Parts: sequence; C-alpha cells; structure tokens
Amino acid sequence: MKINMKPASILYPQPVLVIASYDKEGHADAMVAAWGGIYDTNQIGFMLDHRHQTTENIRAAGAFTVSMATVGTMAESDYFGCVSEKAAAGKIERVGFHVVKSEHVEAPVITEYPLTFECKVSKVTQVGEDFHFVGDIVNILVDDTILTEGKIDPMKLAPITFDAVHGKYLPLGEAVGKAWGEGRIFMK
Repeated sequence: MKINMKPASILYPQPVLVIASYDKEGHADAMVAAWGGIYDTNQIGFMLDHRHQTTENIRAAGAFTVSMATVGTMAESDYFGCVSEKAAAGKIERVGFHVVKSEHVEAPVITEYPLTFECKVSKVTQVGEDFHFVGDIVNILVDDTILTEGKIDPMKLAPITFDAVHGKYLPLGEAVGKAWGEGRIFMK
C-alpha cells in the first residue's frame, strides 16, 4: 500500500557537491551543496541560499569549482557544510587540505579531491531571496588513481550521497545493470 507524504526535498540520490570559490580578497572558501547536479550538456547547476559566503563569491567572481565528496574526504567535506567561512575563516586549511588556483577559471582547486569540475558562470537566476547558478564546465581535473582504462571508475572515486531523510551519507554501490541495455528486452 502506498501512503501520501508531505512535500520534501528527498530525491535520491543527492550528490554531496563541494563548491569552492574565491572571496573579494582572494581567500579560498568551500561549502557543501546537495541541491545540484548536471544541468545541461557540459553544465552544472545548483541552488544556494543568499546568506552563504559562496553565493557572494560566485556572483562577484563569475566562476567556481565543484568537487564530489568521497568516502575518503567525508569528514572534511561535512565540516565545509557545517561551518560558514563568515564564522570560521580558513576552514580549508583547518582540515589540512590544500588549494591551488585553477588554470582555467578564477576559482580554487582543492587538491585532495580526485575529481574537480572547473566552471565559469553562464546563468544566475534569483529565486525568491536565493540564487540558482549554472556554470559551463571549462575543464575537468581527474586524479589518475581513479581511472580504469582512461575512464573515471566510480568504484575508485567512491563518491558519497546525501540521505536527507535520515541525515546520513551513503556510498554508491556496485553496478546492477547496463544503461541503455536492460530495457532492450521490451523492444522485441
């Protein structure tokens, strides 16, 4: 039997995106967002509250990087989601992570993340008080340790997802089928 539930932001899976940007003084900041993902071909989109330092940074710089939190970076990533740069300056350094400037956009790359998308803002839409950002993916930095035969291996990447219902992080599991293949049984 199915039951009705009140509306909630519980779509599964929700990625744990680490969004990095520079403030006006050139200091690197990072935050976690779960309400985002691929927006269109070669674009990433996400919603940010108007009160976030990252919102101010991206609006000013017009660029950002997006990394995927992993099992190995879970504690540090969670900290980025718990504490605002406005209240705890230098939080990237506090967790022992390192930053280099992107070669492609005006945004920091946190070197400990094995997969980072370097993005230039292509669209900003104000929704109420908050903002929806869309960025063109200019470059993707990939650590070769997560590659198998030259392709990103999700099992080596080990990204985590956010379970909004229980307030937990979950790992991705093993493959259960082949995309654009399993449904072929109905094409006969």
